[in-house]
Amino acid sequence: MIRFRTLTSLTALVAITLALPVAAQTGQPIEVVRTAPTTVDVRWTGIKAADLFRADTPEATVATATPVSANDRDRHETVTLPVGTRGWFLVRDRATGTVTRAVERVVPLEQGSNFRDIGGYPAAGGKTVRWGMIYRAGATPLLSDADLATVGTLRLNAMVDLRSDEERQLAPTRIDGVRYTAVGYSMKRLMAASGSLPSNGSAVYRGMPVLLTPQLRLVFDLLKRHEGPIEYNCSAGQDRTGFVTAIVLSALGTPREVIVKDYLASTALRHPEYEMPRFDPAAFPDNYAAKLFAYYQSKPELAKPQPLMEADGTPFLLAALDEVEKRWGSVDGYLKREIGLTNADITALRANYTE
Repeated sequence: MIRFRTLTSLTALVAITLALPVAAQTGQPIEVVRTAPTTVDVRWTGIKAADLFRADTPEATVATATPVSANDRDRHETVTLPVGTRGWFLVRDRATGTVTRAVERVVPLEQGSNFRDIGGYPAAGGKTVRWGMIYRAGATPLLSDADLATVGTLRLNAMVDLRSDEERQLAPTRIDGVRYTAVGYSMKRLMAASGSLPSNGSAVYRGMPVLLTPQLRLVFDLLKRHEGPIEYNCSAGQDRTGFVTAIVLSALGTPREVIVKDYLASTALRHPEYEMPRFDPAAFPDNYAAKLFAYYQSKPELAKPQPLMEADGTPFLLAALDEVEKRWGSVDGYLKREIGLTNADITALRANYTE
């Protein structure tokens, strides 16, 4: 059963988690980190001597990949990549022959925001979430032509837009040729709990399990079909997208502390200037979101991403998960009673999206 503790105990857990080294938080033995527009660092732990290979696709094997270094013992390699190319790598343990896949989590975009892969995280049964299958993102109205080419390499099969009708009117995606779905609702409904989104407070989050039930059903229907990579997004890729990601990762058996760390990463990975184009509010007199975003754009200090937590350090996401716990007993109960998944569905999802 997938179960979350109470909000109070989770707060203490998160405080401990954030003090741990990165490798201990994620459980990832290998990480690929962008250090410059054309440079990534590949770092690994727990392997005394390794062979490193660069891959072009998620399905690449050692036989089809390009060798980068052999008998590497310093557990680190800097690799230069063509502009707009995402880093995919294979690390082979020379002692055991075990091959581990490592991928650059953040998709390298010139004018995108918070667009990343949720693969590589630990999952049920000692496995990891498959890379290149599930992407989370902010809005994509200002992607450059080069960005569109990069997104094309992801081979997306479908997108689910979590945004309100008003947001989608103001900032339609530039990604074409991908099956696109959304559920209509007004921005006013999202705000009803607290009256203002800038607070990003727990009141807004407590409404998400109900607000986003239709969207989560779409996401899981796509995942159950297993027809190819999917992407889902809201405007910033942190609040609504953060909750959906928490539920998806929970279904795959990812530990709660890893889910929270992934959620908190949004603050550093956002680029608000690419999430909403400049517009004339007078052109959208009946658009509630236009008033909100026009206010943001008139106050540069509000454009800077803020930590996703209360004054006492409690991540906002925990309010949504606490609400799930109170109303459905656990994430498992929420998935079954509200989203419509069966035990067989969860088993199949773990078979298809973990390795």
